[in-house]
Amino acid sequence: MRFHVYLIMSKTRDKYISYVGYTKDINKRIFLHNSSKGAKFTKGNKWFVIYKKSYTSKSKAMKEEYKLKKDYLLRSKIKKEFIKNENFDITTL
Repeated sequence: MRFHVYLIMSKTRDKYISYVGYTKDINKRIFLHNSSKGAKFTKGNKWFVIYKKSYTSKSKAMKEEYKLKKDYLLRSKIKKEFIKNENFDITTL
Protein backbone atom coordinates (compact mmCIF):
# COMPACT_ATOMS: atom_id res chain seq x y z
CA MET A 1 0.00 0.00 0.00
CA ARG A 2 1.21 3.50 -0.86
CA PHE A 3 0.86 6.61 1.27
CA HIS A 4 1.10 10.09 -0.21
CA VAL A 5 2.29 13.33 1.34
CA TYR A 6 0.90 16.36 -0.45
CA LEU A 7 1.03 20.14 -0.43
CA ILE A 8 -1.98 22.04 -1.75
CA MET A 9 -2.35 25.76 -2.38
CA SER A 10 -5.27 28.17 -2.59
CA LYS A 11 -5.95 31.89 -2.71
CA THR A 12 -8.16 33.69 -0.21
CA ARG A 13 -8.65 37.40 -0.82
CA ASP A 14 -5.12 38.61 -1.64
CA LYS A 15 -3.33 35.94 0.34
CA TYR A 16 -2.00 32.55 -0.77
CA ILE A 17 -2.31 29.71 1.70
CA SER A 18 -1.07 26.14 1.76
CA TYR A 19 -1.99 22.93 3.51
CA VAL A 20 0.08 19.78 4.05
CA GLY A 21 -1.39 16.33 4.59
CA TYR A 22 -0.98 12.63 3.97
CA THR A 23 -3.41 10.06 2.62
CA LYS A 24 -3.79 6.63 1.02
CA ASP A 25 -5.97 7.98 -1.81
CA ILE A 26 -4.78 11.38 -3.05
CA ASN A 27 -7.56 11.91 -5.61
CA LYS A 28 -10.30 11.22 -3.06
CA ARG A 29 -8.61 13.44 -0.48
CA ILE A 30 -8.30 16.43 -2.85
CA PHE A 31 -11.94 15.96 -3.85
CA LEU A 32 -12.89 16.09 -0.17
CA HIS A 33 -10.84 19.27 0.37
CA ASN A 34 -12.48 20.94 -2.63
CA SER A 35 -15.99 19.88 -1.58
CA SER A 36 -15.54 21.31 1.94
CA LYS A 37 -15.52 17.83 3.50
CA GLY A 38 -11.78 17.65 4.14
CA ALA A 39 -9.88 19.28 6.96
CA LYS A 40 -11.62 22.19 8.69
CA PHE A 41 -8.84 24.58 7.56
CA THR A 42 -9.47 23.82 3.89
CA LYS A 43 -13.23 24.39 3.82
CA GLY A 44 -14.58 26.89 1.33
CA ASN A 45 -11.48 27.17 -0.89
CA LYS A 46 -10.43 25.78 -4.27
CA TRP A 47 -7.23 23.76 -3.79
CA PHE A 48 -4.50 22.76 -6.26
CA VAL A 49 -1.92 20.03 -5.65
CA ILE A 50 1.52 21.54 -6.09
CA TYR A 51 3.62 18.77 -4.52
CA LYS A 52 3.16 15.10 -3.75
CA LYS A 53 5.45 12.24 -2.86
CA SER A 54 4.68 8.56 -2.27
CA TYR A 55 5.94 6.30 0.50
CA THR A 56 5.63 2.59 1.16
CA SER A 57 4.89 2.95 4.86
CA LYS A 58 2.51 5.10 6.85
CA SER A 59 5.20 6.02 9.39
CA LYS A 60 7.54 7.36 6.69
CA ALA A 61 4.72 9.41 5.19
CA MET A 62 3.77 10.81 8.59
CA LYS A 63 7.38 11.80 9.31
CA GLU A 64 7.62 13.59 5.95
CA GLU A 65 4.28 15.32 6.55
CA TYR A 66 5.47 16.56 9.94
CA LYS A 67 8.75 17.80 8.45
CA LEU A 68 6.96 19.64 5.64
CA LYS A 69 4.44 21.20 8.04
CA LYS A 70 7.18 22.55 10.31
CA ASP A 71 9.56 23.76 7.58
CA TYR A 72 8.02 27.01 6.28
CA LEU A 73 11.06 27.76 4.10
CA LEU A 74 10.81 24.39 2.34
CA ARG A 75 7.09 24.92 1.67
CA SER A 76 7.81 28.39 0.28
CA LYS A 77 10.54 26.99 -1.97
CA ILE A 78 8.21 24.29 -3.32
CA LYS A 79 5.48 26.87 -4.04
CA LYS A 80 7.91 29.23 -5.83
CA GLU A 81 9.43 26.40 -7.89
CA PHE A 82 6.00 25.15 -8.89
CA ILE A 83 4.91 28.59 -10.06
CA LYS A 84 8.18 29.20 -11.91
CA ASN A 85 8.49 25.80 -13.62
CA GLU A 86 4.86 25.26 -14.52
CA ASN A 87 4.16 28.78 -15.79
CA PHE A 88 1.40 28.69 -13.22
CA ASP A 89 -0.83 31.75 -13.30
CA ILE A 90 -1.34 32.23 -9.61
CA THR A 91 -3.93 34.95 -10.20
CA THR A 92 -6.36 32.28 -11.43
CA LEU A 93 -6.51 30.55 -8.05
